[in-house]
Amino acid sequence: MMFAIAALALLVTMGLALVRAYAGPTLYDRILAVNAFGTKTVLMIAVLGFLMGRPDFLDIALVYALINFIGTIAVLKFFRYGDLGRAGGLDEPEDEA
Repeated sequence: MMFAIAALALLVTMGLALVRAYAGPTLYDRILAVNAFGTKTVLMIAVLGFLMGRPDFLDIALVYALINFIGTIAVLKFFRYGDLGRAGGLDEPEDEA
């Protein structure tokens, strides 16, 4: 029963994160809200795995957490530099030896 209440509370916070992602006001607020939504999704997968008696859902939750983290870093780098292939802070391409 307690985990069902936790799942309901997670759904509410996921909805609030989506509202924040839509409302903004800045790009970084939106990215932070999407990252928070991803974190809540990881928690939801773990709670649902416990409720359904499927401990292998924890593995799925860990993979999703890694994808969420890498995706957030990639989006931030893209919006900061306009490119994912360039190293941060360098204005000119490196010489190839």
